[in-house]
Amino acid sequence: MTLVEVAGSGLAELTCARLLADRGHRVRLAPPRPPAPPAQPAGAAGAGAGARPLLLTGPTLELVGRLWGDGLLDGGWPLTHRHARWGAGPSPARFPQPGRSVDGAVLAARMRERLGAGDLSGEPPAWTVTATPGERAAHEQAGRRRLLAGTAPVRRPRDQDTARLDCTGLGWLHLTPLGRDVCLVQAMVPGPAGDPAGLLARLLAESALGTRLRRPPGTAVALAAAPRVHLAPAVPPVAGRGGLLVVGAGALRQDPISGTGTAQALRTAILAAAVIDAAAAGTSARALCAHYTNRLRAAFHDHLGTCLRLYPAAFGSADWWDEIDAMRRALRGGAAGTLPGRPDRAVPEPAQEPAP
Repeated sequence: MTLVEVAGSGLAELTCARLLADRGHRVRLAPPRPPAPPAQPAGAAGAGAGARPLLLTGPTLELVGRLWGDGLLDGGWPLTHRHARWGAGPSPARFPQPGRSVDGAVLAARMRERLGAGDLSGEPPAWTVTATPGERAAHEQAGRRRLLAGTAPVRRPRDQDTARLDCTGLGWLHLTPLGRDVCLVQAMVPGPAGDPAGLLARLLAESALGTRLRRPPGTAVALAAAPRVHLAPAVPPVAGRGGLLVVGAGALRQDPISGTGTAQALRTAILAAAVIDAAAAGTSARALCAHYTNRLRAAFHDHLGTCLRLYPAAFGSADWWDEIDAMRRALRGGAAGTLPGRPDRAVPEPAQEPAP
């Protein structure tokens, strides 16, 4: 059967490897690479170095279970509800939403263990699957917003079964309990942030969520988080060169507000495995790659439509309207990014960083 090289250890890459191996294909696992920047600073309070907290809700939990079986999520922190206030709407609503906060790095390590050593031959692969196509890879990006993230101790340890979402004029905030009296604190702002910890503290001070923490995160990171799609995520094999399939966030990155990023990453893995399987059965690899590209673009546009139903209802600042305009241009097929003539402004920072 087809030899496929999986050039990474992300959830999407390893899930694609699992599906291909189950269908009889030979899978070569590349040596593990250093992990991507975590969703919170390594070594932050309550989190081990290199931890990558993820919040998985019902549909994603079901998908992980169906693809990998039982036991993969053991040790994660269970959640039962979500509490949300969006924009200037009605009072916050608490509603049932089963979920589990897990360490993505631990999850990936368990997946890799289940796959075993893989193919050890030295022959060239027919396909390469990767979630990290390189910094020069061409993407269409709809905006420039950043996700701020850090961890902080909670004020009420017993109140750790509910994920909480709130908005301020500058952006949205989300608290995800991680257990051990610690939560992941995330915020979305409409542009670059030179002082992530100070800006995160400012948003917490403007939100009722700040009262649920003993103190703001002492350190934080700012990660690029605007939706984007790879312009050429599937390249068919040609004489002397294997094909390429980009999966996960390298293929399609969603705004974290959707809460479906992990599920979407796994769906790209399912589709990529189907492309390789169908090509091995004789279907045109070129046609399959075109189908893969079109499916990702359709998912990108659908996601932008969801974001455009949410953000105009919550934010009215000029910076947020730059983001909204960028998404509208992407839906119309134009180039996304900052508006012509407008500088890539940083989000305003507090005068000084609050004491931890």
